[in-house]
Amino acid sequence: MGGERDKVDAPGVVPSIAELVALRAVAASPRHLRRVRNANAGLASSPMRGRGMEYAESREYTAGDDARHIDWRLTARTGRAHTKVFHAERERLTLLVADTAASLYFGTRVRFKSVQAARAGAAIAWHAVGEGDRVAVMRGVAREAPVAPAGGSRGALRVINALARWYAATPADDEGLAFALERAQRLLRPGARLVLLADPSSLEAVPLHRWSALARHHDVAVVLLHDPLESQPPAMALPVAVAGGRIEVALDDAGVRQRWLARFAAPLSRATDVLPGRGVRVMGLSTADASEACLALLHRRVAGAA
Repeated sequence: MGGERDKVDAPGVVPSIAELVALRAVAASPRHLRRVRNANAGLASSPMRGRGMEYAESREYTAGDDARHIDWRLTARTGRAHTKVFHAERERLTLLVADTAASLYFGTRVRFKSVQAARAGAAIAWHAVGEGDRVAVMRGVAREAPVAPAGGSRGALRVINALARWYAATPADDEGLAFALERAQRLLRPGARLVLLADPSSLEAVPLHRWSALARHHDVAVVLLHDPLESQPPAMALPVAVAGGRIEVALDDAGVRQRWLARFAAPLSRATDVLPGRGVRVMGLSTADASEACLALLHRRVAGAA
């Protein structure tokens, strides 16, 4: 798409804040939300009291308290039985990593892959805050700090604003997915949920050990954006606009078609085959799919993980 890309009202080409906000109604519907508002919802402490991992205070023992949590030192010092109370484990961090490779700013059905990435990220952000998570987002560039974690509508809107900005036009400063994941691994604490929005070809630069290391300490899910033309090209001479004119790609030629599929379809197939064995949930999301379809991935069990 040559020329300026500042037409924010171009449907399917540039994501709009309005469409990303509107996904809240779908992402927060009972059909998608899990009931996780209990002491086991996540790993970061909240002000609510309950059984968890972080000590809050001790109080006098009352009938029904778990004897395993008796504070023996305070009991011995006061002569009255006391029990320990812990912070309930509720909030969790969901970090979205947005791939901004140039190959995402393309599409032939319904919307660009970049717009689908923004929409999927927005749906995930709304869903996550509906579960009580804090949300944050980052991309693979050193000069820009990650969007700070926040909960509720404030957190989701911060994520949406960043996604709409990043996916409005191809950025010139993307440093690659391997850089983004290395940075994310340094920032995340154990127990966080990491959701990656990426072009399948971007994963080729990420070493397999990186996925294993991330999945060992975090809940990792990958949404791979693709276009039907990439995996199911027509058997014909396909006209393609290039700088200075137009060329035809002879997709009706067996050799050309094979090279096309190796370039565009194979990375998606490899990722969906390999990543589950590394403890990572993965799914492909076509530009023609409903954006909220990605929410099914968040709670899917990892098949093939050790």
